[in-house]
Amino acid sequence: MSEYFNFVLSRTEEMFNIVQNEGHGSFWLVFLIGIVFGGIIQYTRVDKFEKIAGFAMGKDTIIPKMLFLAIGITSIALYFEIKMGYASFHVKPMILSGLIIGGIIFGIGMAIMGKCPGTGPISIAEGRVDVAVGAVGGIFAGWIFTKYYDVIFKPLMGPSLGKETLISVAGESATMWVFIYGIALILIAIIIPKMELFDEGDIEKLDDADRPDIKAAKDDEKFEVVK
Repeated sequence: MSEYFNFVLSRTEEMFNIVQNEGHGSFWLVFLIGIVFGGIIQYTRVDKFEKIAGFAMGKDTIIPKMLFLAIGITSIALYFEIKMGYASFHVKPMILSGLIIGGIIFGIGMAIMGKCPGTGPISIAEGRVDVAVGAVGGIFAGWIFTKYYDVIFKPLMGPSLGKETLISVAGESATMWVFIYGIALILIAIIIPKMELFDEGDIEKLDDADRPDIKAAKDDEKFEVVK
């Protein structure tokens, strides 16, 4: 156990060193950005079970609307930041079997927990014990994956299909395709109809003018109360 604890500490230290050596700013700047990110997540309440689980059940579209909009804007912005030398990224190889198996396991976990790796730590900070238990399970699973990677998991992942990206495939037309891709995602975010899955606690905190059960009589906004 002490060996594993020391391993976690060394990996954590390595993570902080990587952040500082990448030239993205000081440790405290990155820490501040993390606080802002957490504040935005809490303000939008996308760290709640109803948002992610509701998305998995097709009853809440706040998460996909947010993701499509964020990815669309970021795709265009990051592309030009890289072109101007203000940003960089490391392309991971495409390992199809690993992506399919990992995606299925990851999706099942998100649907059951109603959390993702970004919202989970925020929920733990809010004192949610169920998410803390899930996080312990995730850490244990990570240890199993690392320990038995060469013996069990590496053969399951299949061959690498290279590090192709939209930019490398498009060549001289990359700028046009990045714009098409980013704008398409933004339009999808706008077109997706708004549906929200509320719990009783959320409903009670809203003013009458903002309550979906009252507003539903006046407009077509969809809602559902979880009991």
